[in-house]
Amino acid sequence: MREAQREELARSVLDLAANDACEAIVTSTAGGLTRFTHNAVHQNLASADTTVRVRTIVDGRTGVAMTNDTCPASLAQTVARSRAIAAFAPPGDVPRPLLHTARISAPHGAFVAATAAASPTARAATVAAIVAEAEAASVWAAGYVTTSQTGITIANSTGTLLSFDGTACGLNVKANAADATGFAERYANDVAALDGAAAGAIAVAKTRVGAAPIAVEPGAWTVILEPAAIGELLSYLTDHFSAQAYVDGSSFLADGLGRTYVGENVTMWDDHTHPSLADMPFDLEGAPRTRVPLFEAGVANHVVTDARYAAKLDMPNTGHGFAVPSAMGPEPRSVVVSTGSRSTQELIAQTKRGLLVSRFWYIRPVDDRKTIVTGMTRDGTFLIEDGKITAGVRNMRFNQSILEALRHCEFASDAARTEGYSYRMVVPAVKIDGFRFDSRTEF
Repeated sequence: MREAQREELARSVLDLAANDACEAIVTSTAGGLTRFTHNAVHQNLASADTTVRVRTIVDGRTGVAMTNDTCPASLAQTVARSRAIAAFAPPGDVPRPLLHTARISAPHGAFVAATAAASPTARAATVAAIVAEAEAASVWAAGYVTTSQTGITIANSTGTLLSFDGTACGLNVKANAADATGFAERYANDVAALDGAAAGAIAVAKTRVGAAPIAVEPGAWTVILEPAAIGELLSYLTDHFSAQAYVDGSSFLADGLGRTYVGENVTMWDDHTHPSLADMPFDLEGAPRTRVPLFEAGVANHVVTDARYAAKLDMPNTGHGFAVPSAMGPEPRSVVVSTGSRSTQELIAQTKRGLLVSRFWYIRPVDDRKTIVTGMTRDGTFLIEDGKITAGVRNMRFNQSILEALRHCEFASDAARTEGYSYRMVVPAVKIDGFRFDSRTEF
């Protein structure tokens, strides 16, 4: 469902709401996921859905109802349900009026027609390029290739009418040899950026270098984390910049804004207009998203807000809210980390003894306020000696404060987009001194 159809649907909901304060969010999604293992596609998924979310405000009380049946009778029932729910809902602690926002243009590159039109055959061709690299090296590969498109329209009774169409795609590959694994990934809005052969070659190369892995002693190590590894680590830090976490005291920022928390070489911001991210220009309340500095030369001056926390804290609304009502506070969702002056290869070459880490997995918080997390290395950990990668290393468990790591780090000059279940960001590889490993495994 494209913009004009969604807007017509949203207007029809507002007409049904008559004189009530009402908001309609129409979301249309379509996507495909091609999964493979042992060098063969084993699953192809396709999904498409359109949902209509209706929020009605009656005497300061909010009711929400949803449907994916877009016939007139169903829409009328959904509006009636939202009105009935509002009658029984408690009043909000902070008024949440409907926002009035003018049209906002999407950043360049947010929607790519070729990605939206990508077929199972096209995804399978990318898989074939990955598999060719694996078979040439007598290893097997597993992973996925995904393409999707999302359209969102927000309309309300104040006159707001906003629409956005975006695409996304990605590949994830794990090469498997007898005693080593290797990882590679690629994410973008444009399907043309998914180079299966290149990703397959990277993953396969790691199995060669990582063959016959050795065990090294736990302790404080100099590490170089590739984007997938540092990206997942930072995903446990970015939610500290939520105004909700700041207010409830779970964020390290509760110690005060305007303080230096990390190294002066660390600059990080939330920016939906970044060319590698190009995301929705408004939040699900209809507020314009703004570029928010998170760290500026190590100093944290800002949190991201939504309408509720902007009013509560007497701060500007940065446009980082979810659909109202929500237990989730505002969150950074398009994080970018500033690069350094030396390439990843230069960082390796200038490391006397250290570890190169491809990715982490199973990260869990240990102490939220202190930003201490634990997790494991996975799919490619390597020993660096005298500036060269000399051996694969068995996986290790770490316990590390993220803030402490960022006080002793140097970012590379080359950055990449990386993603997980709840985050996406653009980050360079990073060299960290004194990264703490506590135990090792037998694999």
